[in-house]
Amino acid sequence: MWQVLNAYLFQHRSISIPGLGTIYLETMPANVDVADRTMQPPAYRFRFDKYFDAPDKEFFAFVAVQRNILDYEAIKWYNEFSFELRNRIRAEEQVSWDGVGVLKKDGSGGVLFEPAPATLLFLQPVPAMRVSRQDAQHSLVVGDRERTSGEMNEWLQDNARKRRRLSWWIIAVVLAVLAIGFLGWYFYSHGFIAGNQNKF
Repeated sequence: MWQVLNAYLFQHRSISIPGLGTIYLETMPANVDVADRTMQPPAYRFRFDKYFDAPDKEFFAFVAVQRNILDYEAIKWYNEFSFELRNRIRAEEQVSWDGVGVLKKDGSGGVLFEPAPATLLFLQPVPAMRVSRQDAQHSLVVGDRERTSGEMNEWLQDNARKRRRLSWWIIAVVLAVLAIGFLGWYFYSHGFIAGNQNKF
């Protein structure tokens, strides 16, 4: 029976046990550990929800196919299994589920789930080094033309130089216009007087 339950749990990511709850298989994605310079593999963990315990119809169809019985016999068989499992937890105070965890009775008589440590030996961290190649050449499609990354870098640098030259001329023209405007205002307000105007 445990093999059928494990097969369903790993394929469908959850399994509900009437009267106990639902066990979920959660996947945490792979991540990069920058300090150790490694790529950590995806992690798997089991979570227990004691408030939802109703199996769906596809579970019973799965059990019926796996055990080669009819659907109503699968429903009856699974309900008897879950009843026996609840009684074993109450009597023995814990039931071990290989590869998943331990179901046991807590202090208040409820069911407590302790997940098994996820030790998947084929998933190991791998070294991850950042590679930066400054002079690497590759093809790019720009508009309707194919160019290399070197050609695009040259084009972008030429445009930057043109902008700098153009911005210098714009600044010079703006300063000249401001200077001419200031001189025009000054001569308009003080008049255009040449030479020494002091009287003795």
